[in-house]
Amino acid sequence: MNELVTGDAVVLGLRPAKLPSRALALAIDLVVVVTAFVLVSLGMAIATATLDDAAVAAVTVATFLLVLVGAPIAVETLSHGRSLGKLACGLRVVRDDGGPIRFRHALVRGAMGVVEILLTLGVVASIASLVSARGRRLGDVFAGTLVVRERVPAGRAAAVPPPPPWLVGRFSGLDLSAVPDDLWLAVRQYLTRMHQLDAAVGRTMAERLAGEVAARTGVPAPVRVPAAAYLAAVVNERQARDTRRVSAAARNAAGDPFGAGPQAGLAGVAGGVATPWSGGPSGAPVGASGPGPVTRFAPASSPSSPSSSAPAAPDRTAVASGPVAPGAAEPPRPPATGFAPPA
Repeated sequence: MNELVTGDAVVLGLRPAKLPSRALALAIDLVVVVTAFVLVSLGMAIATATLDDAAVAAVTVATFLLVLVGAPIAVETLSHGRSLGKLACGLRVVRDDGGPIRFRHALVRGAMGVVEILLTLGVVASIASLVSARGRRLGDVFAGTLVVRERVPAGRAAAVPPPPPWLVGRFSGLDLSAVPDDLWLAVRQYLTRMHQLDAAVGRTMAERLAGEVAARTGVPAPVRVPAAAYLAAVVNERQARDTRRVSAAARNAAGDPFGAGPQAGLAGVAGGVATPWSGGPSGAPVGASGPGPVTRFAPASSPSSPSSSAPAAPDRTAVASGPVAPGAAEPPRPPATGFAPPA
């Protein structure tokens, strides 16, 4: 298996970089480093023109070590594995467990790179990368690192599997506000990679994550529901809530063109009478070339006015709380929330 696996048997969504992309990133880095080395060497040659040969040789060796060896090590350490070439190609150097590299990793990679890249013109590094299953050169093997791709095509990203149909909407009464983001991330990573894990390991991990989610929500998980299906249903419920929240925010942001909001039109329909209106926005009539008649909702007359002919709206509270006549249909009941009793 060429993907990264942590100590908890979790498969990380990191893909090892292949030889062509690594070679292109290395070529970009070499062009930058060699250009800097030539410029620094010219400056040092002008500055040491009056020195003897031994001093010139010492300065040349120091320049070589500082620019061609020290600079790449410093860049990888400060950028956590992203040199200029790797940044352009979407690559990064990480540890075997997927964590960021440190100075000791960059030092071993840089020291081995002098032998397998600079002294052998990249032949040894290319052969080692082709032989390795994850495309690692000797510097990566000794340092315990790996070059991975950061930019993965969006179409290849794994999606969370949907829950069973009989679990959709069953956990609508759960309070998910206490579940932290790192736990959601762990659950999503497990659901997207659960088919690649061992059966026993995956079952143990699902039970542990389900216990943590149940402890955060304050409601125990159902007994007869598998842990993986429970996690999928809870994640689906959270996604449904986020979708409804975003849709409501979009509707509120759209509002009414005159600033009254979308509910103002509904209130006008419920409490007013539709009358034709052919005037413009300022109240003046529109000519023949203007738009046609526009329906305007006039407010209903007050009940105390003698000219009021519209009947008063029935009291919905009284209707809802009063007795139901024989043979009449009962009003709809709100849907039940929470867990259903086990079968």
